[in-house]
Amino acid sequence: MVLSENTLPIFNGNWEYQWAPYDLPTYQAVLEQLQPDDVVLDIGAGDLRLARQMAGIVRKVYSIEINPEILAQGLEKDEPLPGNLITICGDAQTMDFPPEITIGVLLMRHCTHFTEYANKLKDIGCQRIITNARWRMSVETVDLLAPRIKFEQVKIGSYACWCGAVGFIQGPLELLTPENNAIIHEVIDCPNCLHHKSKN
Repeated sequence: MVLSENTLPIFNGNWEYQWAPYDLPTYQAVLEQLQPDDVVLDIGAGDLRLARQMAGIVRKVYSIEINPEILAQGLEKDEPLPGNLITICGDAQTMDFPPEITIGVLLMRHCTHFTEYANKLKDIGCQRIITNARWRMSVETVDLLAPRIKFEQVKIGSYACWCGAVGFIQGPLELLTPENNAIIHEVIDCPNCLHHKSKN
């Protein structure tokens, strides 16, 4: 890992926080998915670097950050906050999400709470989340309302499960067409899900 001015400190010993910084191409991948009428919920907003940019595109941005010190860094910048940017210092796992959200943003490569956030967003009527929590590096836009099939129905190809697990299902090579290879199958009940169910 290369340390830079973007590197954030570990908060309360939580290893997830040391993997929070991102570069401009990552932010650009998020910004390209936004529409002027969107109301964004930025989960784990950090120092508001991305939130400020999103506020220049969308109708409103709610930014949630659990670490008051990091949030303070974003608030202390010379530029005033955009009028459509609302900052909240709190725990996104326990707080209620505003009901007007149209799209969530979760940039946290090693987040282990994708399902919790996705369910909370879906429950308030939000349809999409932009995240790198499933594939860890690449940014994707997940349709929260998309139909999901059982894991065992996928014969070959890449999959992303509602639990946050991803992978590749091996199968007969004749089924791996260019079209099939380009699809990420949205599934439920993958081996990761079953493993956690068996432990509980």
